[in-house]
Amino acid sequence: MSKHRQKQNLPQSRDGGYTIIESLVAMIVVSVLMIAIAPVMAFSVATRVQARRIELATQAARTYIDALRTGAIRPNDGTSPAGFPVESSAAPTSSTGLYCVDLDGGTPPCIDGSKKDFYVQGVRSTTAKPTETGYSLTVRVYRADGFPGTMTKTQQSVANSALGNPQAPLVVMQTEIPPTRQGGSSAYRSLCTRLGGCQ
Repeated sequence: MSKHRQKQNLPQSRDGGYTIIESLVAMIVVSVLMIAIAPVMAFSVATRVQARRIELATQAARTYIDALRTGAIRPNDGTSPAGFPVESSAAPTSSTGLYCVDLDGGTPPCIDGSKKDFYVQGVRSTTAKPTETGYSLTVRVYRADGFPGTMTKTQQSVANSALGNPQAPLVVMQTEIPPTRQGGSSAYRSLCTRLGGCQ
């Protein structure tokens, strides 16, 4: 009888629940997974930020090109805005003379080091009277936070640049600017004239 009583006093099963060791192992597994996922998430966010920056830079380049086509930006006569295309194809050494696109509304606009402003560099083909004959134009858009610094001419990529190189242009475009004088011809006719005629 005493044996039967002893068997009844013994617990039938262990209490349910997690032990401290099981909890620690679960935390370690979750930590390892988070560490594995974190770089991918960070790269994804950085790529999204860079893609948005390139989108804004593309809009800035198109605004600049439209301003040249309409004659809003003319060769510097002391009263016109800075930014008329230069003939030198070298990367800019400073922001002086570049066209400013102010996106944060700061005063003064386009301060070197701003993370939301852009500088647009226009490089034109060599022509004697660019506003009368038209010209080929290369446009490079730089981040304002890249100045002062050693700028480059090589465009950066969205896919492998994460947050990008502030000294490299976000966008590089090429186009034709027709004559801006009254009654000027089309961009195609201007190109034909500069090339010596079209067939």
